[in-house]
Amino acid sequence: MSVNCYYRCDRSRDRSQSPNRRDKATLNKKNKATIYDVAEKAGVSRQTVSRVLNNRLEVSEETRQRVKEIMAELNFQPNAVAQSLSRQKSFLFGVVTSGLKYLGPSRVLSGITNKAEELGYGLLLKEVQNSNSANIVPVLDWFKAHQVDGIIWAAPEVEDNRQWIKDVFPMIDIPIIFLTMEEEENVTIVTTDNFAGARAAVNHLIQKGRKNIAHISGPLDWWEARQRKMGWESALTEAGIQVTDRMWTQGNWSSKSGKTAFLELIEKYPEVDGIFAGNDQMALSILQTAPGIGRRIPQDLSIVGFDGIAESEFYIPSLSTVYQNQDELGRIAVAELVSQTEMKLTKNKAVEPKYITIQPELIARQSS
Repeated sequence: MSVNCYYRCDRSRDRSQSPNRRDKATLNKKNKATIYDVAEKAGVSRQTVSRVLNNRLEVSEETRQRVKEIMAELNFQPNAVAQSLSRQKSFLFGVVTSGLKYLGPSRVLSGITNKAEELGYGLLLKEVQNSNSANIVPVLDWFKAHQVDGIIWAAPEVEDNRQWIKDVFPMIDIPIIFLTMEEEENVTIVTTDNFAGARAAVNHLIQKGRKNIAHISGPLDWWEARQRKMGWESALTEAGIQVTDRMWTQGNWSSKSGKTAFLELIEKYPEVDGIFAGNDQMALSILQTAPGIGRRIPQDLSIVGFDGIAESEFYIPSLSTVYQNQDELGRIAVAELVSQTEMKLTKNKAVEPKYITIQPELIARQSS
C-alpha cells in the first residue's frame, strides 16, 4: 500500500516523529481506537468493519464475531455524531415489487406511492425477478445503504420465494411489511382475503342456479392462485357438489392463456354452465371466445372473474367480478409501516406482528 511504502522509503526520518501504522495503533489504543485499528488487528479491511458496524448482511458470521471481539478488546467506540445521524429518520421507504407489466402490482404500487406522498415519505423502488436468499441480501443492503426507515415487500409469493425470510429476516433491524402472502410467524402481512373472495364468486353462481361450476386458476405456484382455487373447492363442497379434476384447468393470468384454458375445459367438461376465473384478464377472454363456439353468456354460461379491473365494466356483456382494492392494500401497508417505524424510533422495541386482511367485494353484472 502507498502508506507503507511512504514510511519504508523515507528511512531518514526519525521513527519517533513519523510512526508507522502499527505505531499509530499503539498510540490510538492509549487515546481512542479507530476503525483502522480494528481492521488491522482483525485482519480485515476497513470496509468490512464498516459493514459490521452497520449490520450489513454480506459479512460471514465468523468474521462478524471476530470483528466484534476486537472492538471490545480495543474499547472501540463508533463516532457518536455518526451514530446519532444513523438513528434519525430519513423519511424514505424501500419498495420491492415484481411483475409491473401486470395490472395488479401496478395498482398496489399506485396506492403505496399516493399514501407515502400524503404522509411525507419518499420511495426507493427495486423490481426483482427471483426472490431467493442470494438475490435478496444485496437488495436489503442497498436499502440499508440508503438508510430507509422501512421496507414494503410487494412482490407476490411465488413457489418458495419466501424461504429467505427464515434465514435473513431475524438479522434485519428495520420494519418490513409484506403483501399478499401466507401467514408467517413474526411477520406483518397485509393481504386480500383471496379465499373468501373465491367463495363469494362461487356462491353467487350457485344462487344463480348453476350446477356445473368450473374453475380456471392462475399458476398454482402463486399463493394467491392456490387460495382462490381452495375457495372454489370449499364453496362447491359446502353445497354438496363433488369436485373432480375435469372441473378445473390452469392459466397463467394472461388473456391468451384464459382462452386456451377455456377451450380445454369445454372439451373435458362440456356440461359446464358456470366458470369462476382466477382473474379478470382470463375471464374477459372467455367472454370473447364463448359466443364463437355457441355458448351464450349468461344464458348458457355464467362467468365471474377476480380483481375488478376497470375494463371489466365496459365489455358487452359486462363482467361480474370479485373486486379487490389493491390501491387500498398499498395505502394500508404504508400506514402500518409508518406506525411501526415510529414505534421503533420512540420506544425502541419490537412491534407485535399483524396479519391484516382486506375483504374483497362481489360485483354482479351481466355475465352472470
